[in-house]
Order: sequence, then structure tokens, then C-alpha cells
Amino acid sequence: MDRRGNHEGSITKRPNGTYQGRMRYTDPHTGSPKRISVYGKTSQEVRDKLQEVRDRLVVGAPARDAKDTVAQWLRVWCESSLEASDRKATTKQLYSATARKHLMARDIGEIRLDRLRPSHVEAMIVDLRRRGLADSTVRQVYVVLRAALDSAVRDGLIGKNPAASVQRPRVERHEAHVLTPSSVRDVLEHARTSRYYGVVLAIASCALRRGEACALAWKDVDLDNAELTVTHTLALIDGRLTLTTPKSKRSRRRIPMTPELVAELRAVRKRQKEERLRLGPDWGGHHEMVFTTEVGTLVSPRNILRVVEHAAKAAELEGVGAHTLRHSAATAWLEAGVHIKAVADLLGHGSIAVTGDLYGHTSQDQARNAVASLGMMLANPKGVNGGRTDDEIIADERIKKHV
Repeated sequence: MDRRGNHEGSITKRPNGTYQGRMRYTDPHTGSPKRISVYGKTSQEVRDKLQEVRDRLVVGAPARDAKDTVAQWLRVWCESSLEASDRKATTKQLYSATARKHLMARDIGEIRLDRLRPSHVEAMIVDLRRRGLADSTVRQVYVVLRAALDSAVRDGLIGKNPAASVQRPRVERHEAHVLTPSSVRDVLEHARTSRYYGVVLAIASCALRRGEACALAWKDVDLDNAELTVTHTLALIDGRLTLTTPKSKRSRRRIPMTPELVAELRAVRKRQKEERLRLGPDWGGHHEMVFTTEVGTLVSPRNILRVVEHAAKAAELEGVGAHTLRHSAATAWLEAGVHIKAVADLLGHGSIAVTGDLYGHTSQDQARNAVASLGMMLANPKGVNGGRTDDEIIADERIKKHV
């Protein structure tokens, strides 16, 4: 029989021939004295297990991982750590929905925390992809699981996060679907009869997101100087339309307006005043908002999507949504020669890398012009204009006209 002190632990042989190790320790999270027992077929196996317990205690980890299932912990996490975090309300709702749909209700949710391994997380990723989920959704599920397990480590339920050892799923970036200016005009023309034409025009001409356009207040709009400021976004949270602040400082931005949009907003304001007078106390009360329903309530961004899709269908265009108009505006700016940093600022992107990934493609006409221009310079050592100055070129053109 191999015995050691309480701090080192003791190992004894059991009547059935196996070995038991016992050790007293102080819980690093509660400060309470506790005792742990481990078992093995040999004394060396038990000795190794006791050493593993000591190693965990040295780094402040629990002596052993909790036996709660992943699903049980996720329910606690959603109601406590997630809810108490400073994440936006829309993000909290997204994380909760992701946890319920893709984690709690799946195989990984039934695994105990003390038995969860990186291979289980990898198997989950494979399963999500096999089910045909988008790359962005697969990554979102991983992000939620890893965040929840980080909290489990912090609370002393597990010693380390198994998801941290798994590479974050990659998302293949695809260039945005865009329309030509002519097609955008067609969509706008077919949306003109809608009450929410102004919202669609704001998206198409200022590259706003649906929620940003629906969240515009009159204090955010300067019709005299033809500018609007994005300060909020409107989203459906827990079944209610809710105004929230944008996710990042870059999303809060000032954008110039086209004369067409200014004229439309003036018409919207005039119509809104008439509706308020006509309805009186029955008006919904959102007099501060630019876009409202007929009875003065908030406009759901989903309604704007339906307007755009209906207009696109009437224009015989497929795969067009509200975001397509935003993408099309960004592409038009870039093709017009607007610097990518300015476009990123107008879009509210966190960096020009995001803008470049989404809109950094080159049209065939642009490619041909670029190659042709370089070819002429390489073929003529004096440059594209043969070394002539602009004044010489203009003079030559005048002479040709008189000959």
C-alpha cells in the first residue's frame, strides 16, 4: 500500500485489485476544503491522475470538469452570462437562437462537459456542413459554442475550452450581387407607387441597410444641406420592433443625399403631417420618425424587403433584395473612381478590407481599358500621347478641323 500526505494524496489498493487515489485540496473558486477520489487499474495510473488534478489546481482550474451536459450549460449561459454581457440586443437574440437550434437540439448538446473533446467540436462542424448550412452559419455556431465554453472555464466548470483547440471555420467571401444603374432605375420605377418608395430610394442612393433606413428620424435628416446621419438601426427583437444603436462607431456616419432623395423626403414629410392631422389621437405617436405606416407606427424592415422583391419581379430581375441595392450603390461609386476608403466610410464598414472583399472586382470594360492603356505606354517609350503636351494635342486637333 502506497500512502502519501493529504496534500500529496494517498493511493490504496482495493479488494478487487484496482487502485484508489484520494487527495484533499482547497477549491480555487470557493475557497472551501474538498476531497477528490480517482481510480485506476494500476497504482501508476492513479498516480498520473492525481498529478493531473494537481496540475489543474495549480493553474486555477477545477479539480475535475462538471458533469452537466453542453445543452444544460448553454441554457444557463443564455440566461446569465450572455444576457449580462454588453453585446447588442440583436446579437444576444441571434446567439440564443443559434444555441437552441444548432447546439442544444443536436448531438453535441447531449455530451457532458467533462467528456467534451475538440474532436466533438470538429464532428459538429462536419455535421453542420453536411446539412448544407452556409459557411457564415457554421462559423456562427462555433463562435457561440466557444463563447459559452469560455464562460464555463471562467466559472470553474471545466479546466480548458475544447473549442479553443479547433480552428475557427472559414467563410468563403463571395462578391456581392449587383445591378447595373439601368436595372436599379427599373427597380425604383416599379417601386414608385409604394408608400415606402422613399425607403427604397434611400437604400439605393445612400447605400443604407434596411434597418438603418427604417430607423431614420427627422433630427437625423438635414434637407437644407442634403445630408442624413445614421444613428440607429431598427430590428425585430423578441417579436417587437426595437431601435438600437449601430454595432460599431464606423456604422454611425454622415451621408450626402441626392436631389431626388431630398425632394422625396420633403414629400414624405408633407404627407406625414397631413396624416397626423387627419388621424388625430389615433396617430401611432412616432412623429419623430421619417418613415411610418399609415397609422404612425414603425415600418418593419421585412416590409421593405417585400417592396424591393416585388419591384424587382415586376422589372423581370431575379435574386434582388434590399441589400442588392446597397451593393449596387457601392459598386457604382467604386467604378466611378471614388476612393475605396471613402466608399468604406459611406457604407459604415469597419475596414477597407471588408469593402475590398465584397466589391473589389473589376468590370471587363475597366480591365480592357487598364490593359490597353498599359500596352500603349509599353509600346511607345514616349508615353500614350507620344510625349506631346496637352496644349500640343489641342492645337493639332484644331488644325485637323480646319484642313
